[in-house]
Amino acid sequence: MEQIIPEITLNDGLKLPVVGLGTYTLRGSEGVQSIVNAIHSGYRLLDSAYNYENEGTVGEAVRRSAVPREELILASKLPGRYHTYDKAVKAIQESLYRAQLDYYDLYLIHWPNPIQGHYVEAWQALIDAKKWGLIRSIGVSNFLPDHLDRLVEETGVTPSVNQIELHPFFNQVEQRKYHEEHGIVTESWSPLAHGNDVLNHEIIRQIAERHGKSVSQIILRWHYQLGAVSIPKSASAARQLENLSIFDFALDEGEMGQISGLTRPDGRLRDQDPAVYEEF
Repeated sequence: MEQIIPEITLNDGLKLPVVGLGTYTLRGSEGVQSIVNAIHSGYRLLDSAYNYENEGTVGEAVRRSAVPREELILASKLPGRYHTYDKAVKAIQESLYRAQLDYYDLYLIHWPNPIQGHYVEAWQALIDAKKWGLIRSIGVSNFLPDHLDRLVEETGVTPSVNQIELHPFFNQVEQRKYHEEHGIVTESWSPLAHGNDVLNHEIIRQIAERHGKSVSQIILRWHYQLGAVSIPKSASAARQLENLSIFDFALDEGEMGQISGLTRPDGRLRDQDPAVYEEF
């Protein structure tokens, strides 16, 4: 049964569903079928990336689904090896060719790669691609406040979205506060923290039992109440549906605080600090 998902309006007017489908590792015919199942379950935001090597899979799923293209929000991301302006423009075009799309609804710079130091060039390419009608909304991923400040200072354009690592073990309170103050929507990657540690955590399990929900549903509800857009990945049709079924209950202030209190100074899953990490 198709789910109705609330939306959040970005600073440029695009409306983004508050839960989307992460498509990392979904490739080939099995990936197409998983994404088609998700669309038919109610997902309207599909998150991909150039480096996931599955933009073609996402595009094929869109064509095979019963939902019109214009009702979907399709997102992809620019890899670090194409941050110089001319390379960025060609990579955006290539992303579209791979998916056989005329435009992306949302396109992000995947990582700032501050040592390489070309992310402002990449951002200018996204700005121009939006003017040319290739992208409806432009944003970034894994950018720290200093990186965001530089983008705005040098181009005058504020990203609509910053997709960051966000889960109960790394709650990003200061980064989220910066986003809120600057009109940037927070999007959570790895919202379920990729593993059994968080899914088996006793505090979250107790909250889940109290609400008669799964641990995953509790965590995704936590993201929603933080004001973040989450993009959980699942190939399972049953799990995809479960991950959307979070709008018929609410966590109270104490429960939100308990989950947020699980954050750790070393909570990053792969020690990918955007201040130094380089992705190509």
